[in-house]
Amino acid sequence: MKSLLKIVALLVITVSIVSCKNDQKPNYQYMPNMYESVAYETYSESNAFNSPTGLKGKEGQLPPVGTIKRGFTPYELPNTTEGYNASKLITTSPLDSTAVDMKKAEELFNIYCAICHGTSGDGKGKLVKQEKFLGVPNYKDRQITKGSIFHVITYGLNSMGSHANQLSTDERWLLAEYVLKLKSEL
Repeated sequence: MKSLLKIVALLVITVSIVSCKNDQKPNYQYMPNMYESVAYETYSESNAFNSPTGLKGKEGQLPPVGTIKRGFTPYELPNTTEGYNASKLITTSPLDSTAVDMKKAEELFNIYCAICHGTSGDGKGKLVKQEKFLGVPNYKDRQITKGSIFHVITYGLNSMGSHANQLSTDERWLLAEYVLKLKSEL
């Protein structure tokens, strides 16, 4: 008798739970956009940040005027010929002499620079030997300083693109130190 009551009670509970579900009228949803998001076309314009300034949705992506991001060190010289010439006057690095790790600098050079400039800085890297890039300079022939090397790594020059997104400010100064070391060995 007790097992019959248990079976009946279980059947009543099951029927009552199943009877609450109605596919025609779903339950109330909190934050329905989380469940059924609005589909947007890839790379289409959005009215998410409309403003009368004419920026067409970009003002929410721009930092406030006069601010810099945390951990960023601004580089004051512009990406112009005058800025490059002014960078040649910089002969010292802002890095502490104890912070200069030539082993790390060599690793960075081999990763980012040696493919074009060669491991010894002679301008005969793998891409130059395959004639993918021509005219890569030999460091021995160049009038370069720490500042001009940093400037070129930051902004790029001729066929060389900027490496500012790949390398931090300290890593670019490390590379400048290492390039001058290679120049002295040529």
